[in-house]
Amino acid sequence: MITAAAPDFAAHVPNAGRLMGLDVGTKTIGVAFCDVNWSFATPDKTIIRKKFSTDLETLKTLIAHNNIVGLVVGLPLNMDGSDSPRTQSTRAFARNLLPLGLPILLWDERWSTAAVERAMIAADVSRAKRAERIDSAAAAFILQGAIDALTR
Repeated sequence: MITAAAPDFAAHVPNAGRLMGLDVGTKTIGVAFCDVNWSFATPDKTIIRKKFSTDLETLKTLIAHNNIVGLVVGLPLNMDGSDSPRTQSTRAFARNLLPLGLPILLWDERWSTAAVERAMIAADVSRAKRAERIDSAAAAFILQGAIDALTR
């Protein structure tokens, strides 16, 4: 099941259980996890994209090791809320994740990378460290927004 509505997603996942957030880019996939009570999201790793089958195996391993009950995928909408070619690509990526058997929430990710980068600059994180951590931090930002909406 893929939805963009938090209540629909919440109806398909257990009340407690870890969620995984994904910031899907053309070259990388940022990964983040939340705790079982959906209180806070934590950046984890950045996957360098290869073939989809390889990426899927990496995600399966992360899902199994972290007891994931649902996925939150950042949806890169245009500023006016319309779809772009990247949005369509992300929707296709999410559809390809359906065989995992987990509910998928598509979450608006507008401004996520910019917000994370501003925070990293304010924290005086070097340019090299920002480049290394930006995707997983953006995934955590996306996931945090989703869990905040889910727990309201």
